[in-house]
Amino acid sequence: MDGTLIIFWAFAGLAVLSSLACITRRSPVASALWLVVTLFAVAALFVLLDAQFIAVLQVLVYAGAIMVLFLFVIMLLNLGRAGPTDLKGPLGLGVGVFLAGLLLVQLLVLRQAGLALGGPVRPSVGLGMIPSVARPLFTVYLVPFEITSILLLAAIVGAVVLAKRKL
Repeated sequence: MDGTLIIFWAFAGLAVLSSLACITRRSPVASALWLVVTLFAVAALFVLLDAQFIAVLQVLVYAGAIMVLFLFVIMLLNLGRAGPTDLKGPLGLGVGVFLAGLLLVQLLVLRQAGLALGGPVRPSVGLGMIPSVARPLFTVYLVPFEITSILLLAAIVGAVVLAKRKL
């Protein structure tokens, strides 16, 4: 078995286990954090498939923006009460340190595998996918992009105002 296949199965296993942990937690905050781990593992799988642009979008859009929105709603609705299945104290800290160490080891192995294999093979034709997506976004579609961000900001402010009125 070569190193890339081992790394693939490690991240695939992490994605499956963390998604199972996500749906079995009683606490919405713990569930949301396990979902973040799942999304990062899926992003690592995209990197292994040489789809770096999709991996970056996965991290920025889903693990970043959507999870911030989920946690914002959880905090707004005050759903973060601790449940009996949450790990607290020294045991929870130990599990957290263990998982962080495991992620660090996986990232180091992934980095070494990329260096040992000489990195991914890329065609030298054209500029690539990222400039061809970024150029229209910041030239032709800049105004619709900014209008969408203003509309999302207005929706968040409206949600806060409506929620505070009910509290």
